[in-house]
Amino acid sequence: MSDSFKRNVSITGAEEFTNIKLGPRVTDAAGMLGVKEALKHGFKEMGVLRSMGALLKMNQKDGFDCPSCAWPDPEDRSPVAEYCENGAKALADEATTSHVGSTMFAKWTVEELSHLSDYELNKFGRLVEPLVLRPGSLHYEPITWQEAYGLIAKHLHKMDNPNEAIFYTSGRSSNEAAFTYGMFARALGTNNMPDCSNMCHESSGVALGETLGIGKGSTVLEDLYEAEVIIIAGQNPGTNHPRMMSALEKCKKNGGKIISINPLEEPGLVNFKNPQHLSGTLGSGVQMADLHLPVNINQDIPLMKLILKKLATLDTIDRSVFDHEFIEKYTTGYDAFLEDLARYDEGDLLRRAGVQESDVNKAVAMLRKSNRIIVCWAMGLTQHKNGVENIREFVNLLLLKGALGKPGAGTCPVRGHSNVQGDRSVGIQHFVDEELNERIKKHLQFDPPTKRGVDVVEAMEAMHNGKTKVFMCLGGNFLMAASDTQYTAEALQNCELTVQISTKLNRTHLVTGKTALILPTIGRSEKDEIDGTKRYFTVENSMGKVSQSKGILKPASDQVRSEPQIIAEMADAYFGGNHSVDWKAWSRDYDIIRDHIDKVAKGFEETSKRSEGHGYYLPNNVRNLDFSMLPGGKAQITINKLPDHRLAEDEFMLMTIRSHDQFNTTIYGLDDRYRGVYNERRVLFMNKKDMQELKLQKLDVIDITSEYDGKIRTAHKFLMVPYDIPRGNVAAYFPETNVLVPYNHFAERSQTPISKSVRVRIHKRQDAIVETA
Repeated sequence: MSDSFKRNVSITGAEEFTNIKLGPRVTDAAGMLGVKEALKHGFKEMGVLRSMGALLKMNQKDGFDCPSCAWPDPEDRSPVAEYCENGAKALADEATTSHVGSTMFAKWTVEELSHLSDYELNKFGRLVEPLVLRPGSLHYEPITWQEAYGLIAKHLHKMDNPNEAIFYTSGRSSNEAAFTYGMFARALGTNNMPDCSNMCHESSGVALGETLGIGKGSTVLEDLYEAEVIIIAGQNPGTNHPRMMSALEKCKKNGGKIISINPLEEPGLVNFKNPQHLSGTLGSGVQMADLHLPVNINQDIPLMKLILKKLATLDTIDRSVFDHEFIEKYTTGYDAFLEDLARYDEGDLLRRAGVQESDVNKAVAMLRKSNRIIVCWAMGLTQHKNGVENIREFVNLLLLKGALGKPGAGTCPVRGHSNVQGDRSVGIQHFVDEELNERIKKHLQFDPPTKRGVDVVEAMEAMHNGKTKVFMCLGGNFLMAASDTQYTAEALQNCELTVQISTKLNRTHLVTGKTALILPTIGRSEKDEIDGTKRYFTVENSMGKVSQSKGILKPASDQVRSEPQIIAEMADAYFGGNHSVDWKAWSRDYDIIRDHIDKVAKGFEETSKRSEGHGYYLPNNVRNLDFSMLPGGKAQITINKLPDHRLAEDEFMLMTIRSHDQFNTTIYGLDDRYRGVYNERRVLFMNKKDMQELKLQKLDVIDITSEYDGKIRTAHKFLMVPYDIPRGNVAAYFPETNVLVPYNHFAERSQTPISKSVRVRIHKRQDAIVETA
């Protein structure tokens, strides 16, 4: 490819409308409708027998872990249906009998494919053979595995230094794959290991590390059953983590209370019909949230300060409101915190939060006498400029109430992908851990790099500035997951080689470097065998438990290979057999990899043995109330500033959200029945009164713009949908609105994108015709 050649690919795909239908919102989560939708997807993609056989083994002790979210499996799991609607959709999507190979790519250019929607791309099916897009070509063509490995090795050897390579990791890979990937990057000489955590829960890791000494949650599943109060902040469990609903149901039946804090009232926290129980299929279900606080976007800190201020006032009268024994023994910063809290005016905090004071008082009443409190959260807290501070403020509540290190209490960041936490535990990180490096030297006998690598934001900048030659993706859809889609696309196109280890076609296969490789891998549900020997993976769930995952289905083709095998064979090709690590042995025997994980990664021990059955928990200092690694040997009560967005008069605050028919960037369908939107994704939800002020009608066509640092970004052609959302706030689906999120605006210290608090303007169009169903 000459320097002047550039593929004319679309970075966002089709912008045509798809015959929208607006209907009533379904207000009951799960139930028989959820079962029906789950089976419909499975039967359509896999057929009846294949669907039922796989579903019966998903999340079972002798089966495979769900490829969707990281919610833990209960000890007393159902033998028939230990999965949710979205898990069933994820399985159907992965195990589809639709396949795509070189024949299809011979018919379609990457330019033509790029003008399809993300939904249409995903529906092509499973990738079943290695493919290469050569310089100057518009068509992928077949390539052998050995040729692909040789091409990668050639490009890596041509680099001037190891930091010209970037190794990105998605959250769906196994511990074995992630460990092998991370060790290959370090053996090459770089810590350039950005991962999807950088874009979602990095704020959680930083905040929890600063305050409690570990970047993970402290609860186990059974804690939710015993909690007196569960706060669910910035999270939509009914769509994003539906199996969590069963745990919340048990909490309710045990007398616990649930407080929902979110700009949108989501159906999963209104009413839940558990399809595993007769009452959930025939009855009226369970009312979940006892209290919903419709907070303004990213005004959680003012709300929490108001609650804490009211609790502090009550504590001056009744010294049992706060747990003073716990505070004295395990924390530091209490006096400074109270002094800072006294500076705030309750009226101003209430105005910023945008909720009713009577509702705040109800929350205070629930929390006043409770000390078994759990805070659950997701992207609604993390993806803001002050994402780290958001979480620290909720941790303050737990510390003041002594709600840590006991049954029914603690922190519960709800991870969005099935092994994103495991990836970090086995060493996928861009920062330097000297103790980890020492263990690598001792047990793998090579010197790992000592210079900090790049995270996702820095990776985008490095590629955009021409400092990166090779970009590898272990799963995922980097282009559509990252912020600032146009900028990210330009960055990818600057690379000499982009490599995707993937199961399904996505847009990052089309917006590529000069040369691009697609390396097809097996899915979580598929058998992993080599020379007749069965192999299994391990994963870590959202609460730190490591367990086995054994696929049962026949792989999509005899050309697909497992992720650990692909990575190890890639490393072997690069080093040519001349390295302290026997990469070839790693590619064949995962017990060897797990033995090294036990020696190198912190907390892992006898993993091949202990991961059987229920699995085992990794160490967690908070559960033991051990804060010795923190300043003064105590947990940190922190002082956190109020957010400062400074919206112009004509600006709104946008939060990006998922529809019910998607998981992360994978679009399963075009319906969002919980919000009453069918057959369309290009919509903007806005309060009716705001629409009236702007003279906008339902289904008017608009453009959305954001302006940061003098640059205007535009998301074209969206439909207005009136919705019950606080005034001044709007919401729209990602990845369609990621184009509006500036790459260089992110959370302080974690560099997580501000995807949940983007300043935007709305512009009515006059040139679009809308067809409705």
